[in-house]
Amino acid sequence: MTSRGVPTLSAAEARRMTLAAQGLSRREPDAVGPAHLHRTMQRLGVLQIDSVNVFARSHYLPMFSRLGPYDTALLDRMFLARTRHYVEYLPHEAAFMPVADWALWGFRMAEWRARAARPGAWMHAHPRTLAWVRAELADRGIVRPADLRDDAPRERGTWWDWDEAKIALEHLWRCGEVAIAGRAGFERRYALAERVIPAAVREHRIDRGDAVRELVRRAARSYGVATIADLNDYYRLRDQSAVREAVQQLVDAGELEPVVVRGWQRGDRPLPAWRHRAATLPRRIERAALLTPFDPLVWFRERALRVFDFDYRIEIYVPADRRRYGYYSLPVLVGDRIVSRVDLKADRSTSTLRVQSAWWEPHAHPDADAAPLAAELARAAGWQGLERVSVSGWGDAADAVARALSGADAAVARHVHPRQ
Repeated sequence: MTSRGVPTLSAAEARRMTLAAQGLSRREPDAVGPAHLHRTMQRLGVLQIDSVNVFARSHYLPMFSRLGPYDTALLDRMFLARTRHYVEYLPHEAAFMPVADWALWGFRMAEWRARAARPGAWMHAHPRTLAWVRAELADRGIVRPADLRDDAPRERGTWWDWDEAKIALEHLWRCGEVAIAGRAGFERRYALAERVIPAAVREHRIDRGDAVRELVRRAARSYGVATIADLNDYYRLRDQSAVREAVQQLVDAGELEPVVVRGWQRGDRPLPAWRHRAATLPRRIERAALLTPFDPLVWFRERALRVFDFDYRIEIYVPADRRRYGYYSLPVLVGDRIVSRVDLKADRSTSTLRVQSAWWEPHAHPDADAAPLAAELARAAGWQGLERVSVSGWGDAADAVARALSGADAAVARHVHPRQ
């Protein structure tokens, strides 16, 4: 169907198109190797990093969601070690991205440098700290922040402040002068960018307009179908006028096509949307997946509400007695619907995955969805090397999940949550 010559999609079609673009319509491999991680990164573009480790750090989960159980040590070798493939920067929030994309972010690095040069800016006000940190990096190659702490120049007077050295590293990283040379454990290791980024990549210059157009093209490919706000948020461009200009250029080039998605509204008018020419529309999605809060499917709250009718807020910073769903609730996809959110905790001392709460979403079919939800929780426990699952009584899905786990002969127990 078309509306005034513009193709029309149903909300369900747009949802399935998004899931296909994100790699969630594909069959999981029998064994996950490096090529699978590389291909998934091509689809996602970025892998957001988060330090919370109550169940599993966020950057491990998108690969599990799309590929199934895999050895996280493989991801560590490919992403956290010093590698020629991926590096950390700010393509969304702090995230892993291809090393080859370093030049795409030259405009963002230039913006940071311009801010730093303003009178009153932190870098403008702390030249001695910056000079010392630069000299240490030049002399020592790769350093941990703790290395700078141990060798702080206390003998030079009272100007030294350890917090300032850490801030200096972060500012130099944002400006592109420093790069992350992998992690030791989960601690960042810093080096001058010239020691991490190949010269051909580091010295390449991309015009801001060209960079924005390329990033909008990638965001459109990763979403399948999207609005201006969606495309603006994927790489946190924060410039809707530039995004609109890029969209028009991509339409003129035949890479994007305007569409109407029924139910995507602004007031009583359809919300303009565009489909990437590579987007596919699967007839159905036949899988379950546990998602991180920082998965591209749900990281933009406005889009999660529009596409999945899923109103999502992470409650880490909400006082415990005021949390609606739990400390770090994870969305659960069954088919093309987000049917539940579960608050998980890996209790490694007892080898137990603790389901602290479990809740149904409005589009859930509890009788049908309990079994795939329970199976995905049991699979997540096995992926994390946990031998059993314990389910609290907090949440309207908790009892159904516990029954489904028992029916599947999983090692399941019950525990009491303080909010019960």
